[in-house]
Amino acid sequence: MTDAGASVPPSRTRDRAATEERILAAVGEVLARDGFAALGVNAIAKQAGVDKVLIYRYFGGLPELLRTWGASGRFWPRVADLLGDDPQALLALPPAERYARFFRHFVDELRRRPLTLEVLAAEVVERNELTAILEAEREAWGDEATRVLGGEAFASRPYLRGATLLLVAGVQYLLLRSRKIRTFGGVDLRSDEGWDELERAIDELARRLFAPPPG
Repeated sequence: MTDAGASVPPSRTRDRAATEERILAAVGEVLARDGFAALGVNAIAKQAGVDKVLIYRYFGGLPELLRTWGASGRFWPRVADLLGDDPQALLALPPAERYARFFRHFVDELRRRPLTLEVLAAEVVERNELTAILEAEREAWGDEATRVLGGEAFASRPYLRGATLLLVAGVQYLLLRSRKIRTFGGVDLRSDEGWDELERAIDELARRLFAPPPG
C-alpha cells in the first residue's frame, strides 16, 4: 500500500517536467506554423505527442497554457534574461549606459528567436482572446522594464516613455521586415554588421536622451 504522505517518485516528477516541456514547445510550433486560428488543445496535444487530458491536468486549459508559455521566456525574453550574466553590474551602470545595454540585449534576444518573429507576424493578422493574453504579458513586461531601466530618470524625463516605445516597436518592425526583405535604408538587417550599426545608434541616442536638461 502506498503511503499517502510519501513524496512523488523522482522518475514521475521528471516525466511530468519533460511532458510539460513538450507541451510548451508545441504551443510555439503550432502558432508559428498554423497561426492563432488553429491553436487549440487538440492541435497542441497532437504536436506534442501527448493525450490532451494532460494539458488540462498540468495547465488547466488553453488560456492558462498560453499564459504559462508567454511568461516562460520562450516567446518573449524576460526582463531577467535581458540583464545579462551579471544583473547587479548592469543595474549599477549610469542610466544611459544601462538603457543602451538593455536594448542591445533585447535586440540580440529577438534576433535569436525566429519562432517569436513568426508568432508576431501571425499576431498582427489574427486578433482574438488568445492574442490578448500575449499582449497582456508584453504590457506587464514593459512596466517591469521601465522600472528596471529608468526609475527616477524616467520620472524626470517624460519623453523617455514615448522614445522607448518607438525603439521597442522599431526593433520589432525591422526584425519582422527582415524575414522577407533584407535591407532597410541601406542597412543589412540579416547581418551582424547591420545590427551593430543600429545598436551603436541606440548607444548614442541613449546618451542624448539621458543628458542633463539644459540649464
